[in-house]
Amino acid sequence: MNLELNEEQTAVRRLAKDFVDREIAPNVVTWDRAEEVDRSIVKKLGEVGFLGLTIDEEYGGSGGDHLSYCLVTEELGRGDSSVRGIVSVSLGLVAKPIQQWGSEEQKRYWLPRLTSGEALGCFGLTEPGHGSNPAELQTRAVRDAATGDYVVNGTKIFITNGTWADVVLLFARTNDTPGHKGISAFLVPTDTPGLTRNTIHGKLGLRGQATAEIVLEDVRVPASAMMGPEGKGFSVAMSALAKGRMSVAAGCVGIAQAALDAAVGYAGEREQFGKSIAHYQLVQEMLSDIALDVDAARLLTWRVADLIDRGEDFTVAASKAKLFASEAAVRCANNALQVFGGYGYIDEYPVGKLLRDARVMTLYEGTSQIQKLIIGRALTGVSAF
Repeated sequence: MNLELNEEQTAVRRLAKDFVDREIAPNVVTWDRAEEVDRSIVKKLGEVGFLGLTIDEEYGGSGGDHLSYCLVTEELGRGDSSVRGIVSVSLGLVAKPIQQWGSEEQKRYWLPRLTSGEALGCFGLTEPGHGSNPAELQTRAVRDAATGDYVVNGTKIFITNGTWADVVLLFARTNDTPGHKGISAFLVPTDTPGLTRNTIHGKLGLRGQATAEIVLEDVRVPASAMMGPEGKGFSVAMSALAKGRMSVAAGCVGIAQAALDAAVGYAGEREQFGKSIAHYQLVQEMLSDIALDVDAARLLTWRVADLIDRGEDFTVAASKAKLFASEAAVRCANNALQVFGGYGYIDEYPVGKLLRDARVMTLYEGTSQIQKLIIGRALTGVSAF
């Protein structure tokens, strides 16, 4: 694994940093308080090429390798995890699976729209009763023998981009085969009759992100909307989530880096007992703990990108990166808040939001406990779930 960035990767990182400082940083507090990111950011993300990273140029993408993708999602995580989530889901969980699993017609239609920011995607897997165990999802797609369409009924919950998205990569049971073998994937436009979306308000973190419940009542989907072979939807979902965990890990590195930057800056400015608090050993201990977590999380994440780009198996490495980086982001934000003291508890300063945003990272795209079970299965050959 080469730890030195090449010229192109360095340029991508600089572009992402400049974008965050210009388009995101000045608006973070306003978006968080309003519980909504300005929707114009989607088009801007498309224009700068961030929604097309790793997507082939023939489909409107901007190409690039997975380390470049990590560098961008890290910078977006440093700026605002709500914006990072827009990219991670629409690109990582929708556009990338379309490129891997979609028909040529699906690629030609959806990818140019998604990569440009003209359209946004969401990932319809989680259900009210099935989060960590998606193989038992209950949404059903029943074939209408007269028309060949599928009629879909069910409910999805905690869907990032849900109220903004133009298309949902939807997972539904198409036959009575138990477990994952009965699940298929569909690309469903969100303006399809019978599909309704309800915004979820009052979240602890990622408050600017559009999170929704999606309800499907007799939604008619043409057979051509199925993505990949019938009954292979679980494979589509798991392959997307494996790479998605790398993106979440990179975003967590961004949170941790933001916590470090804020804590070091504040420690040098804040005075107590006649000198800056950076002079005190226990403050330096907290800063060094944050710095160590940042470096370790970044290296674990970059390893996943390196494995993907070399065509090697990355599933367990992605679980390790996601597990460590998400838990590290919580620790880093919490330590940074401690450095800030009482001022860290008000949203005039950034560390409180960093802690709120970091906390959900240990929950979605596979909880920390699920990641441990994946790692444990790889070590022992025994599945505990």
